[in-house]
Amino acid sequence: MLKIRRALISVSDKMGIVDLAKELNNFKVEILSTAGTANLLRENNIPVIEVSQYTGFPEMLNGRIRTLHPKIHAGILALRDNPQHLKALENQDIGLIDMVVVNLYPFEKTINKPGVSLEEAIENIDIGGPAMLRSAAKNHKDVAVICNPRRYPQVIEELKKYNGSLSESLLSDLAVEVFKTTHLYDRAIYDYLRKCYKEVSGYQGIRVSGFPEELKLEFIKLKDLRYGENPHQKASLYKELDQSLGVAAFRQFGGKELSFNNILDLNAAVNIVREFDQPAVVFIKHNNPCGVAENKDIFKAYKDAWNCDRLSAFGGIVAINRKIDLALAKLITQSGFLECIITLEFTPDALALLKEKKNLRLIEFPDLLKKNFDLDFRRVEGGLLLQEADSLTLDEQNLRIVTKKKPTASQMQSLIFGWKVAKHVKSNAIVLTRGTKTVGIGAGQMSRVDAVFMAIKKAGKLSRGACLASDAFFPKEDAIQLAGRYKVKAIIQPGGSLADEAIIKMADKYKIAMVTTGIRHFRH
Repeated sequence: MLKIRRALISVSDKMGIVDLAKELNNFKVEILSTAGTANLLRENNIPVIEVSQYTGFPEMLNGRIRTLHPKIHAGILALRDNPQHLKALENQDIGLIDMVVVNLYPFEKTINKPGVSLEEAIENIDIGGPAMLRSAAKNHKDVAVICNPRRYPQVIEELKKYNGSLSESLLSDLAVEVFKTTHLYDRAIYDYLRKCYKEVSGYQGIRVSGFPEELKLEFIKLKDLRYGENPHQKASLYKELDQSLGVAAFRQFGGKELSFNNILDLNAAVNIVREFDQPAVVFIKHNNPCGVAENKDIFKAYKDAWNCDRLSAFGGIVAINRKIDLALAKLITQSGFLECIITLEFTPDALALLKEKKNLRLIEFPDLLKKNFDLDFRRVEGGLLLQEADSLTLDEQNLRIVTKKKPTASQMQSLIFGWKVAKHVKSNAIVLTRGTKTVGIGAGQMSRVDAVFMAIKKAGKLSRGACLASDAFFPKEDAIQLAGRYKVKAIIQPGGSLADEAIIKMADKYKIAMVTTGIRHFRH
């Protein structure tokens, strides 16, 4: 047990500190403090000695130097069972400090303020605080160290239970929390300054490509999930540290808890619906779209997306990039069983109606229209793949018409729409469109001609006169021949195959207009 006789308190977050200090005072603990905290304690009739008075050295450099003094750090770091340490303190008239209560300058809060300057951010890099925390945590056998205000009630409880002393188990827990806190604090500073100075040539740890030589990712658990992809797999949901967007911004208003698979499908749905400025609707099943439509009339968009593949959409997820009102909610209820709905916002009457379906998960995502993420991570055995997110948009000025027949204006619009969808379909991917709606999607096939066949099968008679988008080039002319036989009228694809000449010749044979983009959108 550690008996607390002297404590140093210096906090930027004053929450709960008065209660802790009062309890320390009840046990006759001498309290040292820095100016701002000292004033607060005096206002609450708690005796306190200012650090500058204790050390005999004034605060200076606008507060940059306060606690960086041997009388502070020697009193914290001295080993109580080491006679040489205790003799050294006695020779220098230095007393022991048994408790350090410190929380750090609000660096992350500062850098998140609009328009914050680099100078202001740097002034909010705490120096003395981390030094005291680390000193105390290193010597946690002899010093209690508290960096988290939420810990105060637990500390107060033990002080009362053990008559002014603290247990070894609590001391070790507090020390571990300190090193986690200082680690994350330094990480936030590193990330901020790295972004500020990323253009400095040769900056340590940064390659020319912009990817770090050492990759450290930090996440916080949001909740445990019922299970993973299958019932025998355990699973949890985490969010990136200090991330307030993405999964951290989802608000659920109804239905069962989101499952592992639901969250994957929601993420896919959001990424697709963000591609469109006009009202748009996407139905997702197993991470692939089974119907997508864009229309000035959101009701028309919903019906077109649903009608693309009703069989596959059953039991799926729908994402809508507009507010859902009562009229739209009534239309949704006619679609049969759905797992989830994700939208910008539900009106109260729409929410009330949809909540009548007890198992329907209702997700509101205010940041639905924002494209927030620029990196893509994939776990592999023993490692991690990192790449830029596939955020490249199509520059219509770079499109090349390579066939004798040119697409009409309406066909070009349909091709570009299909291209946006194909980007989000598992490769090999083929998307058939009429106007700005999908009529058939061939996803995840091992050969491109099979993907064309699947899309045509899904489209049925609607393949006649449709436009076709392919996520990658055609290695053979067989897929073009198949599309021609079913009366597809225009194709958009990256181009660049060794067989391009034969493919274009086949397109000309069937009087198909073909446009190349020079961009591939594999999605594995």
